[in-house]
Order: sequence, then structure tokens, then C-alpha cells
Amino acid sequence: MNPWLLLLSSFAIHHSSFSAQPNVLLILADDLGYGDVRCYNAESKVPTPNIDKLASGGMRFTDAHSPCTVCTPSRYALMTGQMAFRVPRGGTVFQGVGGPSLIAPGRLTLPAMLKQQGYATAAVGKWHIGLTFRDKAGEPIHSGRLEDVQRVDYSRRIEGGPLDHGFDRFFGTACCPSTDWLYAFIDGDRIPVPPTGPLQRAILPKHPYANDCRSGFIAPDFDLQEVDMVFLQKSREFIAEHVRSSPQKPFFLYHASHGVHLPSFAGKDFRGKTQSGPHGDFIAEFDHVVGELMKELEKHGLADNTLVILSSDNGPETTSVVHMRADHAHDGAKPWRGIKRDAWEGGHRVPFIVRWPARVKAGTTSDQIACLTDVMATIAAISGTELPRDAAEDSFNLLPALEGQASEPIRPYLLMQAFAGERTLSIRRGNWKYIAHRGSGGNNYDKDELKPYALPDTDPEAPGQLYDLANDPGETTNLYSKKPEIVKELQTLLEESKKSGRSRP
Repeated sequence: MNPWLLLLSSFAIHHSSFSAQPNVLLILADDLGYGDVRCYNAESKVPTPNIDKLASGGMRFTDAHSPCTVCTPSRYALMTGQMAFRVPRGGTVFQGVGGPSLIAPGRLTLPAMLKQQGYATAAVGKWHIGLTFRDKAGEPIHSGRLEDVQRVDYSRRIEGGPLDHGFDRFFGTACCPSTDWLYAFIDGDRIPVPPTGPLQRAILPKHPYANDCRSGFIAPDFDLQEVDMVFLQKSREFIAEHVRSSPQKPFFLYHASHGVHLPSFAGKDFRGKTQSGPHGDFIAEFDHVVGELMKELEKHGLADNTLVILSSDNGPETTSVVHMRADHAHDGAKPWRGIKRDAWEGGHRVPFIVRWPARVKAGTTSDQIACLTDVMATIAAISGTELPRDAAEDSFNLLPALEGQASEPIRPYLLMQAFAGERTLSIRRGNWKYIAHRGSGGNNYDKDELKPYALPDTDPEAPGQLYDLANDPGETTNLYSKKPEIVKELQTLLEESKKSGRSRP
């Protein structure tokens, strides 16, 4: 064969193999509740037209869950396909310059897996899985205290971040962008513009949704009210640059939004845009971000061959739920009991939307039980990756559901982790949900603003809780003592899963 024809044939095969793999855009909201989104809650007081459009163009899961009821463990599980309670410090929620990374060196991650398949990988936004900063003597700093932020030597490389776990690029923040002690952007593995002084809280907005902002240290280029617009611009730049420089390669973009974590500081273009106050405006800003990311894909002709996944790291925050209910008749947890940190459904049942025109029929819904851990096995199947046994131990392939081919449950059971890690586990099999502890597992309903929402425990002497979600989706009737055989079965299954270190066969 003519050597030029051989070269062209080789290129065509190589190009075809890449084009057959979809781009992946994973959008993760922060504290976005099931009831915050119109396509999940028709009574939501906040318009979410772009999220609704995404759902109408793809599949909306109605029984999807975050792996934990707080952020750090959920983000770990999303990136690894492994429940966080299985690793040391797996119930940790990092602050400031806390660390080290929860992800062990050498563990296969979602971006590393895709990188092996020829993907360009980028993360934009909130990391919050732990980092290692060092002081001037080179000693590691693994604390969230304010005084430790002051010890950081910003000339040194930050270790254990996205670049060390499979991402080619990263722009974002160590923890919650406008909540924690360190208010500065990380570009790659360094902070190019370090903090120069304390945050001046007096100049920030004052309202019931603004009181979650710690008095840390801030960089001069860090505007707490425009963080999501900065993240949006960086994600748009990545897509545009990728199209210019590497159009033959697929990409994976993980966009981890600041919204809608408290404090609710909507950007200048969104204040007053809704009739639902500062938090409503913040939800509207997140919805705008979703719309702009979709426009960027469409602009470059990528929308049809991009798998878009949108979800949230846990349920809605206490303050936002309490005040939105009282002030605007909006319930971010509707129709579920519980909120962020709670083992009840409102703490972890989240929006989960998948759009992929090539394989997912528009306007469909799925009642399959799903979890954010399942993203890894699903994308592995789509990208032609065979997962090793020592990876993604709690991840299940949802592709049959996406393609409308799943007639039976994909998951034999679902594990859930509340605020206190392994001490607050739950397990779901079919409609039966067993909570292996008393109470919410996170919030205190005996006092203050949550007291009006406390429900009586119908089996107060029982050491745990059992609910039939088919007949009691509001988790109002504890059947622990009335169904001892179900309790025993689920206890045994939970202990077996803990002992084996996995739920995936």
C-alpha cells in the first residue's frame, strides 16, 4: 500500500475512535435541593428554565442520591466511585487549608480513567477533597484553622489536588469559595494571587442567607459575589481552547459550582431577578450557568456528542430551607423529610439529569435507584473502560437505564452516609430503607429553627429506623419493631458490605 494512504488510513481510524467517544460535561451544584428545581417540583418559587430544558432534552432520574449528606465525602465518592466511609477520615468536611487529600495515591479516579482513554481533562470550581499546603519550612499544613492559613508559603506547589488525581487542568478553590478561611483562586497547583489581608465582612450583603461566611484571609482578585461568573468564564475558555487546539480528542470537564452553597451572594447581574429573595436569585444564577455552558457546547457544534450530567452534592442547607419556607413559600427539600446532613431523604435525594442525544431519548424519566458513585462505572462503560476490581467499589453502570433497556433494578442496594460518617450509615433495598441509628444523623431537631419541623419517632425505643418508602415516602412511621425480619436482613446486608469493602460485585 502507498505509505501516504497507510498514514491517512491510520489517522482516520484514530480520529474515528476518538469521535465515537462523547465529550463529558459533569455539572455539580452545591446544596441544590430536589425541590429547588421546577422540573422536580412544580411548586418551586424559583424559575429554572435552563435546568428544565436540559431535563426535557434527556433523562431525569427521580430516585437519585448523593453518597453523603455533606460535601467532602460526596465529592470523594463522585471522583472515585467508592463510598467515603470506607477510607480513613471519610467523614471529614475540610475547611481552610485542611487535608491531606482523601484520595489515596494510585487510586483510580474518574478523570484518570478518562485520561487513559485519550480524554483531555479539566476541573473548574470547588475541589473540597483535601489538599496539602506547606509552610516556609516545608512542613505540611493539614488544618482548617484561621491561623494555619497565615502559615502557608504560597510560593510552594499545592499537593494532592486535581492535577495529582487525573486532571490536566484546574482552576478553582480549595474548599467552599465564600465560606472558608482561604479566599483565593488556585490555578493548577498554585495560588498566583495569595491573600493579602483579612476579609472585610462589613462590606458584604446582610440578609438571613449571608451568615455562613467566616472571617478568613482574602486575595485582592477574589470577589465573593462573582465567584460563579469567574468559574463560568474559565469553563467556557477551556471548551473554546480545546476546540481550537485538540478538536480530535474528547474532553471531560468537571464544573463544580459555588452555587447554591451559603452565603447566598448572587452576582450583580442576578440580584433581584426572582421574587424569592437572595437565595432564589442565587439558584437563578446557577440555572444561568447551566444555560451558558450549554450555549458554549452548541456554539462549537458539540452539544449532540456531549454527555451532560447535572446533579448536587447533597440536599439543601438548613438556613436556606427554613427561611425560604417562611419568607417565600419555597421548599428546597420538597417533597422529602430532612435536609442537608440528615439521613432522611431530603438530605441526599438530589436532582440527577443526563442529556446525551446520541443515546438518551429526550423527555424521559427513570425511577432506577441511582447514586453519584455510579457516574464512574457508567462513564467507564461508555468509554470502553474495564474497571479493575480495586476501583469504583460502589459504582454501578446506569447505561442500560439511559438507553431505556433496564427492565430490572440495576442496583441490588444503595448505601448512604450521613454527617458522622460510618456511625451514621443507611441502606436501601427496593422500597425498604434501614437507618442504622436514631435521629437524623446530622441536624438537631430538638431546638431552635428546626424544632417546628421535628416529627415524633413512632418507635422511640428502637436503636434504628425502618421505613417503607413505597407507602410512606415522608418517612413518618418507623417500622423497626414491626418488621424485625426486614431489619435483620438489611442489617446483615449492611455489615456484609462494610466487611467486603464493596457493593459492586
